Amino acid sequence: MAKTKPRQARLRRHYRVRLKIKGTGSRPRLCVFRSLNHIYAQVIDDLKGHTLATASTLDPEIRESNNGKSKTDIATLVGELIAERAKKQGISQVIFDRGGYKYHGRVKALADAARDGGLKF
Repeated sequence: MAKTKPRQARLRRHYRVRLKIKGTGSRPRLCVFRSLNHIYAQVIDDLKGHTLATASTLDPEIRESNNGKSKTDIATLVGELIAERAKKQGISQVIFDRGGYKYHGRVKALADAARDGGLKF
């Protein structure tokens, strides 16, 4: 039996989690994607199939202020920004979707910053 590659294993974990998690209009899903250099967060209403708010390390507000910072510190900025943008949309409660990643490091930093920004999950 062949060894499962890391990307395939993550996608399998993500699929397994997504069977249980559904974002609604009153409580959308906060989805995290982590690449080697960047981190992305989206607030998604799965019933309508709409993205309500987004934030990433590629946003101009974060890109200007990330020189010399670690990836974890930048993920904290993304968490604060997604919380701010969700609050502008009137969203206070979300369901956290870690995307098959461990709740550790950058994913945890983003989640903690979003909680500190006022999102409940």
